[in-house]
This record gives sequence, structure tokens and C-alpha cells, in this order.
Amino acid sequence: MTKNSESRIEQKDNVLLAILPHVAFDGWTDGALKSAAVDAGIDHVEIKRFFPGGVQEIAAYFCDWTDRQMLAAMAEQDISNLRLRDRVAMAVRCRLEALAPYRETERRTIAFLSLPGNVPVGVKALYNTVDRIWYAVGDKSADFSFYTKRALLAAVVSTTTLYWLNDDSDERHESWEFLDRRIADVMKIPTLRGRIEKVASKLPDPFRILRATRAR
Repeated sequence: MTKNSESRIEQKDNVLLAILPHVAFDGWTDGALKSAAVDAGIDHVEIKRFFPGGVQEIAAYFCDWTDRQMLAAMAEQDISNLRLRDRVAMAVRCRLEALAPYRETERRTIAFLSLPGNVPVGVKALYNTVDRIWYAVGDKSADFSFYTKRALLAAVVSTTTLYWLNDDSDERHESWEFLDRRIADVMKIPTLRGRIEKVASKLPDPFRILRATRAR
């Protein structure tokens, strides 16, 4: 990565971080972008230069930013002696902890990406998250389990995030217990995974399409 590209990423991150507090109150709207521009002393045109796709593009970038924070936190941990399930749990927890200062913004983001016109963006963002997690924990599968693993983890990430958003327990310990239970459920169903693979191998695979899109 060149210095110029690094500088551009840092600039985009700074613009994003200026926007996020406004999203918590105003949602993903042009009004939130304009308020952020005023408060941060950023020309609104500058936001358009970095994110020509507008609020939808910035919401997707927020998902990417969160993934990068997760990977950075994972890189600081020694996971070599951890079981696979514990590595996955750590990754999901690192991601949610990165979101802790932006909890309401994440709630707004989920709602925004659930709108009919934004669903493809939300699905792609979720795929990118689970794909990054599996690579980060050392999974190198290349057979059809590549896709079923990502589908199963997508369900874990989605349900745990929703649980976490409504968890007011001390240090969110109930969320981490919920996460452990969801991963345990996945690990206990190898037979079901086999059936899923057998049936899914005969169907069009949206994750395969998303993987090709991500590689562009």
C-alpha cells in the first residue's frame, strides 16, 4: 500500500468519524452529513469527493472500518493456542467492542441497510465481515464448506449483534454468553452442515457472487 493510499484511507476515516455521532441522532441522511461537515469544519463537497455514492457508500464504509478495527485488535492477540471456536468468538467480540462507542450508530446502520434498496449493500458488508473473520482465525478451506461456514457465521454475527444492541448487563457479559452459546450450537451440528452442503450445492450461491464482487 502506497503512502498516498494510506493518507487517503486516513482522511476517509477522519471524515467517517466526524459523521458517526450525527448518524446516532439523525440516521443515515444528507442532513447528518451536512451537520458533520459543519461541526468538523469539512466542506460538504469534500465529503462528496471521498464518498461520491453518498450515505449508502458511507454506511458501507462504516462496516469496513469496523472490520479493520476488529482485525487490528485480533492482530494484538496470540491466538495460536486457542480452539477454533474461541478464535471465532474473540473475533466477533473484538468487532462489537470496536462498535461500543457507536452503539446507536450501529443500530441506525442495521436499520438503514435493511431498507429494500440497501439490502444488497448490507449483505455484501456482512459477507465481507464473516470472510475476514474466517481468514483471521486461520481457516483456509477451499471446498464447499467455505460457503457454509460463512453462512453459519453470518447468522452468529447477526443475531449476536442484535442481542448486544439491547444488552445492558455489566460489561455486556450476557452478550458474550449468548455468543458462546451460538457458536457452540454451530459446532454441535456437523450433520446439519453436511445436509446444508448437499442441498446448497445444487442451488445458486449468492455468497459465491459476492466473493467475486469483493475480488474486483
